[in-house]
Amino acid sequence: SITSTLVTLLSLSAPGGVSLVVPQPNINATVAQNILLSVEYSCRGVATIEWKHVSSWGTTKIVEWKSGNYVNISTVYKDRVTTFENGSIQLLNVGMRDAGYYFVTVTEEHGTNTYGTIIVNVYEIIYEDLHFVAVLFAFLAAVSAILVCFMWLCNKSLHLFQKKMTHKLTASTTEEIELETIEC
Repeated sequence: SITSTLVTLLSLSAPGGVSLVVPQPNINATVAQNILLSVEYSCRGVATIEWKHVSSWGTTKIVEWKSGNYVNISTVYKDRVTTFENGSIQLLNVGMRDAGYYFVTVTEEHGTNTYGTIIVNVYEIIYEDLHFVAVLFAFLAAVSAILVCFMWLCNKSLHLFQKKMTHKLTASTTEEIELETIEC
């Protein structure tokens, strides 16, 4: 299948027995969303995992840890990163500056290592568009209310006009009957 072929292509093995799988190499996120940079590694010994972020603003080391021993998170990411035993990390509350390339390096205690890359695109939700839709909706509601009032006024005017015409017809018919009676 295509998925297993993709995972096989993204699975990198080093001679020392370190392998790394990156199941989702592209991630699209919106501002303030939490994202999981998912990887899965395996090795014979104890591994050291390191994540770096590379963007137009430069390269930043996010976190480094040795499985079962220590976790060293950079101060920039201190309250925003969660690490997992399989080598994955979760970034909380992403912003536009979090877009870019994320490189993970898994190094075995004997010095062999392997690399993986994840591309993250971060998009802003454009509130001006939502504002425009709200204003347009309010405008259309106001116009429809004015049209309903105008139709009600036209209907009332028509009823008054018909009532007046009926009254005039009745009055002129009565006059004709009286005139005819007097002529006799």
